[in-house]
Amino acid sequence: MEFDHIIIRYGELSTKKRNRKSFVDKMKSHIRWAIKDLKQAKVTSSRDRMYVLLNGEDHLEVIQRIKGVYGIQSLSPALKIGRDIEEVKAASLYYFEQLSKRPETFKITTRRSDKDYPYDTNEMNHLIGGHLLINNDGHLKVDVKNPDFNLRIEIRREAVYLTGEIIEGAGGLPFGSSGKAMLMLSGGIDSPVAGFLSMKRGLEVECIHFYSPPFTSERSKQKVIDLAHKLAEVNGSIKLHIVPFTDIQVLIQKQIPENYTMTSTRRLMLRIADAIREKNEGMAIITGESLGQVASQTLESMFAINEVTNTPILRPLITVDKTEIIAMAREMDTLEISNQPFEDCCTVFTPASPKTKPKREKVNYYEGFVDFEPMIEKAVQDTETLHISGEKQDNMDETIEDLF
Repeated sequence: MEFDHIIIRYGELSTKKRNRKSFVDKMKSHIRWAIKDLKQAKVTSSRDRMYVLLNGEDHLEVIQRIKGVYGIQSLSPALKIGRDIEEVKAASLYYFEQLSKRPETFKITTRRSDKDYPYDTNEMNHLIGGHLLINNDGHLKVDVKNPDFNLRIEIRREAVYLTGEIIEGAGGLPFGSSGKAMLMLSGGIDSPVAGFLSMKRGLEVECIHFYSPPFTSERSKQKVIDLAHKLAEVNGSIKLHIVPFTDIQVLIQKQIPENYTMTSTRRLMLRIADAIREKNEGMAIITGESLGQVASQTLESMFAINEVTNTPILRPLITVDKTEIIAMAREMDTLEISNQPFEDCCTVFTPASPKTKPKREKVNYYEGFVDFEPMIEKAVQDTETLHISGEKQDNMDETIEDLF
């Protein structure tokens, strides 16, 4: 005996009314991508649920691959069996033995759409419940009000269906259902987390990284590529735009007073990111900023930096503290990569005393002595775009070793 299908529940997608089909279709395509090499598994959907028909594929492998797909509220392995009572008993015991966590209490909930079945719902609950109690050495108890596990039995004319364990999904909205935005990916801990949270709300994300050789190394660039690989695992691929930023950054250091260099650097980065966004038909820019974390993330700094664009700036982490961000990065498996000691272009040029309350009129005055526009156009023109695959990286450590 083995599970033959997985039930997938939509959660938030159920509220989408006339747009529901487009959301469901996107989620279905992402599930198909996640299990593309499990050739026997098939995906079908109905109005309220989606099903993966296993056709012999291992249910644990399928669940592991799809539970991170955005849009899935929860999922359950399920059995379709014959109507003979002895077969139902055996299947109930099998389901119980396959649970990921052993319960201490349980109950049976029977639903009988076939009223001709020889046992009514109460008789079924007693028969199957008694069978589980007898076969669990006295360690299992019945709790009909708040059980650890509820085995649901549905009796239809064509078959009997068993389900019960509810496994939490990723939630959110299917990737790409909310439009496209550009993520400013620095290589630190925060920006990859902001990227994942944005994708969870249905955004299609492209990454922008600012690169300043020889002040930043090939290893810092590889670190960002590795983070992009992690983000690409959500949907199979992602674009990474690598912007040559050395000339602009050197000019900022020469022409702008030291305590305003950080503000101008952020403003120039935002202007370039906005130009790349427009070129690639994005509708917003995402940053990993958290209010008050560093000098560039005070409200006054963000007010001065935002002046250079009317494009929406999305800051998913704005009210989240560093401890929470680190916990999310660990959960998303990006923390180890972000902690690699390779500096990005922001950190290597950080002034000793950056202005935490910069004034717009002052930064405009300082920038007014330099025509940055041709340099911005050249940086956009010379930007290198990589198409990063979401395939798992088994040789990442070896690649890092080679760079030494």
